[in-house]
Amino acid sequence: MYKHLLSLFICLFAVLFTNAQKPKAPSSSEIYESIQKLNFLGSVLYVAAHPDDENTRLIAYMSNQIKARTAYLSLTRGDGGQNLIGPEIRELLGVIRTQELLAARRVDGGEQLFTRANDFGYSKHPDETLQIWDKDQVLSDVVLAIRQFKPDIIINRFDEKRAGKTHGHHTTSAILSIEAFDLANNENAYPIQLNKTELWQPKRLFYNTSSWRYGGQEAFDKVDKSNMITFDIGTYYPTKGLSNNELADLARSQHLCQGFGRLSQRGSDDEYIDFLKGEPLNGSNNIFEGIDTSWNRVNGGEAIGTILNTIEDNFNFKNPSTHVPQLVEAYKLLQRIDNQHWKTQKTKELKAIIEMCAGLYLEASAETNWATQNETIKLNLEVLNRSDLPIVLESLNNASNLNISKGITLKNNVKYNFSEVVKIPNNAEPSTPYWLNEKGSLGMYKVDDTNLIGKPETPRVYNIDFNVLINNTPITFTKPVIQRFAKPDKGELYRPFEIIPEVSAKITEKVIILNNDQQRDITVVVKSGRDNLEGDVEVCHPNNWSILPKKQKVTIANKGEEQILTFTVIPPKEQSEGFIGPIVHIGDKSYTKELIAIDYDHIPFQTVLLPSESKIVRLDIKKRGNNIAYIQGAGDVVPESLEQIGYNVRIISPDDITEETLSNFDAVVVGIRAYNTVEDLNFKQQLLFDFVANGGNMVVQYNTSHRVKVDQIAPYSLNLSRDRVTDEQAKVNFLNPNHEVLNSPNKITQNDFEGWTQERGLYFPDSWDKAFTPILSMSDKGESAKPGSLLVAQHGKGYYIYTGLSFFREFPAGVSGAYRLFANILSLGKEDIKQPVKLND
Repeated sequence: MYKHLLSLFICLFAVLFTNAQKPKAPSSSEIYESIQKLNFLGSVLYVAAHPDDENTRLIAYMSNQIKARTAYLSLTRGDGGQNLIGPEIRELLGVIRTQELLAARRVDGGEQLFTRANDFGYSKHPDETLQIWDKDQVLSDVVLAIRQFKPDIIINRFDEKRAGKTHGHHTTSAILSIEAFDLANNENAYPIQLNKTELWQPKRLFYNTSSWRYGGQEAFDKVDKSNMITFDIGTYYPTKGLSNNELADLARSQHLCQGFGRLSQRGSDDEYIDFLKGEPLNGSNNIFEGIDTSWNRVNGGEAIGTILNTIEDNFNFKNPSTHVPQLVEAYKLLQRIDNQHWKTQKTKELKAIIEMCAGLYLEASAETNWATQNETIKLNLEVLNRSDLPIVLESLNNASNLNISKGITLKNNVKYNFSEVVKIPNNAEPSTPYWLNEKGSLGMYKVDDTNLIGKPETPRVYNIDFNVLINNTPITFTKPVIQRFAKPDKGELYRPFEIIPEVSAKITEKVIILNNDQQRDITVVVKSGRDNLEGDVEVCHPNNWSILPKKQKVTIANKGEEQILTFTVIPPKEQSEGFIGPIVHIGDKSYTKELIAIDYDHIPFQTVLLPSESKIVRLDIKKRGNNIAYIQGAGDVVPESLEQIGYNVRIISPDDITEETLSNFDAVVVGIRAYNTVEDLNFKQQLLFDFVANGGNMVVQYNTSHRVKVDQIAPYSLNLSRDRVTDEQAKVNFLNPNHEVLNSPNKITQNDFEGWTQERGLYFPDSWDKAFTPILSMSDKGESAKPGSLLVAQHGKGYYIYTGLSFFREFPAGVSGAYRLFANILSLGKEDIKQPVKLND
């Protein structure tokens, strides 16, 4: 688990309640803003492809200035990107980015939606994207989002006309949004959806254009903007003490795994949207022109609007509870309207406002944040009425077995605590991100429960209904069960209440490389989800491998404790690879999943269940040199991977880079994006170049071509570009087949480029000094060859190597050819060493 502290300034402005964070105590100003939004019956859907694609400035403006209900539909969860704060990639990175999006929405006031599309990595054209995504399914999900959210206005982040000029996912998001604009109101399009939703026709569709669309501000200044709508998104909100762009930057800074922490901006600034489809505007700047966004929009809404507008006009900032009787009257009227969409949405908003105005505190806290089937859990229920209103707690209940009558009149500021017991049913499903329950494809998540499609996270199953009477009107407030606890060094903390299996297990190494036929021990960690666990464990394996013993007993006395077991792996004589995984047998049940906790301070604590398996590879590999210094960048598992093939790896910081320290190493490897993230390396480059000149090898992995923090990446001129090869099966040509790096100590062949995952590489240099020798060339379909993926230059007695090949993705996938090639890179110019010496840390 990894913990990172978000700056206090950002934390101060995190808004609303999250499943694993302390509930926000709303101020009178925030209640007033909620009433303003309650009185606006209009909605905006913003559409793009990934976490971080959304324009938080425009989302914040629509939500806080216009007061529209605003949502961001991200087609993917960002699984294919990089992680700057930890080692999680792929599915786990998607979980982090999902939560970062939700954190951003809590700041800018929006909501969050998704499709089932899986971010498989960079794509150069929508045709390529839609070969991997199931177009019909993703389009169906966009149509469903429109039918359920019912936006009056849709705004696309990207231009559908730029196919092949930008990320294929980006353009695809615009293409699908345009198609869905009409299909959402077509009864022949995805008719099964109409069993749980209804047709909807948005009024207008826009494209959120900007200077980057035209290559820069200078070019954009020359563009005719007469038909564009302009918003000054720098507007200041006195009730927040923040301007819109400050709010937007705070939201943007929630994307920490992408390195988007940023300074806040203030002052007047413009955003532009361009009309695409629907009913044209009649010369106004009001995107809701012709749409009644008042309570008159719904039958029976006029009386509700009269009450709520009066409250807004005469809001009592000193004592908001004075408005509760009128709010309750509006609540009763709202239950009678026949527009189910607005009734559901506005009831949710109105109940929250009543709760805030009354100063109600309602909490259901469990003694633990984890429980298993059939387990009995103690709950502490806290109820507090911080007003003079006559509020009665009628009863408490949940969906399973709690139903307790109370009939208690809640006195002003008197705390009521109740201890109750809840038994978890024996058929309770484990808590985990719903889109990871079933194995999907490269491009799509598999979601069997259609009711979950589009939701940002798995709905909380364990909730408590607090049934109260306010002015003799019954209102139910539903609160998720959480765990509230404290740590001496952290203070009060909150975690969501989760259901976990009675046992989970993992092999400590996700990739196990054996570079000879000698047996090796592996470690299996079994974690108990309950007390008094007994069973046995075996490890499944390919037929030509052996694992001993066949089974081992496991006995764990206490919930949450672990038992460590050692098994011996006996590889075959020949090269082979496959997967192994633990199976835990408890009674007549078998368990094969690993319980993963994701713990960062800026997002809620996450519990993820994934199939527990490790790639195992019997690999014929040779190497030269032994001691490797590793300079970490944006986060990867390259050091652990190099240790797997017999290297002694020591992670060093910029402060460790001295002539004396470097003299202990055969090679220095620079982690991915280190030159984008580690500013102090700028002062250490010459020492590293001198290390190479004295006989060492320096391997620099990919960096992005922008935000480079060093003056000179290499001892010779080297220009990074945005060139990349996204087809992991793209043909690889050997430009210098006789070069040492392709022949010694391992003979590299085309077979070594089979089984690569996600991509060949990215951000290849496109020009370099003649001292460099290009080794490989490759290209995506229809593109020119890219020869910059692996460049080798001799510098003095040693070698400097720059590579954009995606070793950081291939190593955790156990791609044997990637290991062999990297061993050759590290071995350049080295002599065979028969007796390796272990390096002391």
